[in-house]
Amino acid sequence: MQSARGFEYGVRHILSPQAGGLCDVLLGNLELDREQIEFLLHLGAIYHNHQRTTEDSSVSVGDYIRVHTKPRRFTANDGQWRSRIVFENEHFVVTNKISGLPVHASVDNLHENLQSYLQQTLHQNVYVTHRLDVPTRGLIVYAKSPEFQTEFNKLLIAREMNKIYRARVQGHSLSTGLLQHYMEPSPRAPKVVSKELQPKWQECLLEILEFSKLENEMSEVRIKLHTGRTHQIRAQLSAEGHPIVGDVAYGAVKVWDEERIELEACELAFTNPLTGEHHEFKI
Repeated sequence: MQSARGFEYGVRHILSPQAGGLCDVLLGNLELDREQIEFLLHLGAIYHNHQRTTEDSSVSVGDYIRVHTKPRRFTANDGQWRSRIVFENEHFVVTNKISGLPVHASVDNLHENLQSYLQQTLHQNVYVTHRLDVPTRGLIVYAKSPEFQTEFNKLLIAREMNKIYRARVQGHSLSTGLLQHYMEPSPRAPKVVSKELQPKWQECLLEILEFSKLENEMSEVRIKLHTGRTHQIRAQLSAEGHPIVGDVAYGAVKVWDEERIELEACELAFTNPLTGEHHEFKI
């Protein structure tokens, strides 16, 4: 039995009518051949009883199977990740993320992400400490141990990491100073923000440190991020009538086919919570 929920996105929900191997069950319930099913398994696009699986496991009658038949694809591993590492020690690694690549595995793609590529490059596990959106590029920190990850997350909650971004936006009317908005607490994107406080909406604070006009009705801004909400910079600048160049989701004119916007995390500064050593990174 199949559910239509998520059908338009290629998501198939199946209650297995038979017992047997996962691939065989899917062959009998989806219009996919074995090669396609094995590829989806490898990519991490199949879930068995709510757990991602990459193996042709044994299925019982009534088991729940979810298949993402149209998984999002991202930049392939080009083997150049070592050259993109800005700094590395025994506790963490700082790397220069490229546009179009997730920070970690997505719900339908286990392998095509920066965390996976770094692990292959460094031959060890690395752990996510903070995030950049898929189309955003720039500096990001991965922990080399769960201990550093935990302590670094405390530092982020206390707003003790200095994060500076550079963006190119449409329009000429921004000015320096603090921008305050409130974001609707919804998992959906694009995010909705308001200048007026709404019940349970989350505060978004950023500071425009520098603003300069460019040609073609564009401007460049240097931004200090005070809070770290999902899509915060993108949503706040759009709400001010100055969407980031290329950010179609937030009202900008389409410039590129690839998933890329003119937003870069260009400076990070923090004190290592395990050693007390201060670090500053710029690109």
